[in-house]
This record gives sequence, structure tokens and C-alpha cells, in this order.
Amino acid sequence: MCRNIRTLHNFEPHATSEEVHAAALQYVRKISGSTKPSKANQEAFDEAVHEIAHITQHLLDSLVTQAPPKDREAEAAKAKARAAVRYGAA
Repeated sequence: MCRNIRTLHNFEPHATSEEVHAAALQYVRKISGSTKPSKANQEAFDEAVHEIAHITQHLLDSLVTQAPPKDREAEAAKAKARAAVRYGAA
């Protein structure tokens, strides 16, 4: 359920608003235990996603580091290699 919650800090290019929203959505789904809220809870669910995405973007904008930015493609290749070792090459 949390597959979209990834490290978003210190990448070049920076995390997009879509990535931040996807992470917020997965977080709210996880803590609420619901992938699709009822109509009665939809407004609260959507508001929580919006607020968490907003504060996440604020956090990312405020963080500083001395480390060089990571390359998205290189990190994806590393993750793919780890998955091949873990699950076996298909």
C-alpha cells in the first residue's frame, strides 16, 4: 500500500508536486486503513491528503544538505538491481 512513499529529498530534478501528492495519498491511505473512503469520509480524506502534501512540500523546501544531489535514473537502476537480487531475475 505504501509503494509511492519514497525518499523525495536531495534529488535532481526536485520532487514534483505529483510525487509529493502521491506520497501524501499513500500515507493517508495507510494510516486510515482505507484505499477509498466512504462518501461520508471523502472530504476529511481529501483535506488530509492536501494538508500533508502541503506540509511535505514545505519540509522539502526547508531541508538543507551538503551532499550532492542524487540522480533519479541512477537510484532507479540501483533499486532495480536490488529487486533482481531479492526476487530473482525474470
